[in-house]
Amino acid sequence: MVKRRKALGRGLEALLGKKSKKYNSNIFKEIDIDKIIRNNNQPRSNFNEKQLNELATSISTHGIIQPITVRKIDENTYQLISGERRFRASKISKLKSIPAFIKNAKDDEMLEMALIENIQRENLNSLEIAISYKKLIDELKINQENLAKRVGKDRSTINNYLRLLKLPPTIQKGIMENKIQMGHARSLITIETSEMQLEVYKKMLENKLSVRNVENLVKKLGKTKSYRKKISTKNKDIEKLEAKLSSFLGTKIKISGNSIKGEIIVPYKNTNDLNRILELLDII
Repeated sequence: MVKRRKALGRGLEALLGKKSKKYNSNIFKEIDIDKIIRNNNQPRSNFNEKQLNELATSISTHGIIQPITVRKIDENTYQLISGERRFRASKISKLKSIPAFIKNAKDDEMLEMALIENIQRENLNSLEIAISYKKLIDELKINQENLAKRVGKDRSTINNYLRLLKLPPTIQKGIMENKIQMGHARSLITIETSEMQLEVYKKMLENKLSVRNVENLVKKLGKTKSYRKKISTKNKDIEKLEAKLSSFLGTKIKISGNSIKGEIIVPYKNTNDLNRILELLDII
């Protein structure tokens, strides 16, 4: 009997609208494992070899509990949509065939199906989810608000994941390798410079800090002079720039400093207002 997990969000129907009706006519059958090719849009990029071998042992003993999902390319070829861990583990256990749901999908629909099914079904880490959301936004050419509606998430949730992609590569790798949690990463995002982010990240690993410990550390850093530089008074050119930015962003911008160096303060009323400003700046 096939176990079914509760899907996250609102699923393919919400993501693809009326188009999703065609995907409801699934065909279920055993497929020759050598006829299946990988999907380059697979959101998971980190596969733990030990866990794969453990899964392979389980499959050898109990078989496949949950079928994979594929699409048919031609009479002798299928492409994987979701279930790559099961597929890889099945090859390790030397299965000749594997149970699969076969969906109908065109090339331009493949990415959407692969990403949303993996987000729903697989235990992805937070960075893999962030990458998946970014791909959906880019491929569907929609904004965060529309994506949030399609996958049944709050816009702030989508934004929190996407902001992970702004972290330094070293920290992103730490997320991929499950060295830190989403809560740790969210605290690091609020730090203004990548140098300071990396410094806190190093302390976090060395001292095995909890999420609460990191939050407190970041708050203390925000109060130090080394973290927030003192800026000289502004001149008339800065005032003109201040007015232009205020008009563009729809909020009262304050610039402290001169034409050489300074600090820009962008106030926001709430999370939605912050998201609006970030989208105008095209940095999320």
